Amino acid sequence: MVEHLKIGQIVNTQGLKGEVRVYPLTDDIKRYDDLNTFFIGEDFNKKYNSERVRYKGNLVILKIDGINLIEDAEKLKGKYLYVSREDSRKLEEGEFFISDMIGIEVYTVNDEYVGVLKDVLQYAANDVYVVKNEEDKEFLIPAVMKFVPTIDIENRKMIIDPIKGMID
Repeated sequence: MVEHLKIGQIVNTQGLKGEVRVYPLTDDIKRYDDLNTFFIGEDFNKKYNSERVRYKGNLVILKIDGINLIEDAEKLKGKYLYVSREDSRKLEEGEFFISDMIGIEVYTVNDEYVGVLKDVLQYAANDVYVVKNEEDKEFLIPAVMKFVPTIDIENRKMIIDPIKGMID
């Protein structure tokens, strides 16, 4: 399991006083209200603090403590924000971090190997799992209990119950 979770990407600056626009990579944009410390880029030795958070459409406007000029904020464009796993939100039973799911092996209820989970597409109705087989063919599996009765993160295994045509 990864130690640090990617929660957003700095896509631009906002104003002249060092604020940045963040594209959130989380299903709960309001999680930024509780954001205290975080990392920028993959330098996990330097922590940053959130000074102020507000929202503009689907973006987070973040004021980072110590970043007070647009010139400093511009240097952060394109970088990702990370939080340590301990500082991340607590998951409910049956919820998983996408980063923990990527790479798990997928089998049918009849124990037939299907492929590896490569991505999770997030939609309003429900997520969709992208599974790729050994021939590089992709299958889209709706993330609902009917089709995905078992996800075993510890053993890195997902069991699916596909309908006709789903993985053919």
